[in-house]
Amino acid sequence: MNDSAPLLVHRDNHVETWTLNLPDTRNPISDAAMIEALCEQIAIVNADPDVRAVVLTGSGKAFSAGGNVKHMVDREGMFGGTPYQLRDGYRHGIQRIPRALYHCEVPVVAAVNGPAVGAGCDLALMCDMRVASTKAFFAESFVQLGIVPGDGGAWLLTKAIGPARAAEMALTGDRVSAESALEWGLVNQVVEPEELLDAATALAARVAKNPPHAVRMSKKLLRESQQQSLESVLELSAAMQSLAHHTEDHREALAAFSEKRAGNYIGR
Repeated sequence: MNDSAPLLVHRDNHVETWTLNLPDTRNPISDAAMIEALCEQIAIVNADPDVRAVVLTGSGKAFSAGGNVKHMVDREGMFGGTPYQLRDGYRHGIQRIPRALYHCEVPVVAAVNGPAVGAGCDLALMCDMRVASTKAFFAESFVQLGIVPGDGGAWLLTKAIGPARAAEMALTGDRVSAESALEWGLVNQVVEPEELLDAATALAARVAKNPPHAVRMSKKLLRESQQQSLESVLELSAAMQSLAHHTEDHREALAAFSEKRAGNYIGR
């Protein structure tokens, strides 16, 4: 493992843990190296059936500060250039992350260890489930810097907590505590800091114990249900179900159920 890499990757059985590794700058995700690392690892996981779930967390005290504010001030990197260059900087830069995570085939659990601000808040929302430390908070803070959510935050927030709460977060930019985030349905669970990774990994393991093809197809159906009609999802469900019925893991799951034991799934 390269400890100086922007993204650290560790695998334990069928669960990978990805750690944003820029603690001195609070793990921004707008720099090219971080964008490339995240997108590359998602592509690797999509092609590796042995990975069945992912935990995403941050090193140091923050989950992610989102955009690199120093680069904004200096108008460098993706924040420099003409309006047309800036537009392309977003489209071919940070917007690669929500697209990649949306199409990540395995479930991703965010372990939000500290502040999740701006694009860092949105990064947590890009994940399928979220476990937060009591020291975490969430802030859709773009408006306080005179900008808008440039990475899909308006769409992500509305899907996660509904239009009224999304408007409150996006139009005030105010912090939302971990406890309020739980009440609003933004996170699945809140735990003490020392319990965070264990809790997030346990949630990922509950996913990873299931037949992997069924998990990947179920995630795809959940994604498609956000934008397709019922009829379209029913058709897709029927097609995927026909594949699931012919897997070895389906037969193993039936045997395990009948014999009252845990299943041993091989991804076939």
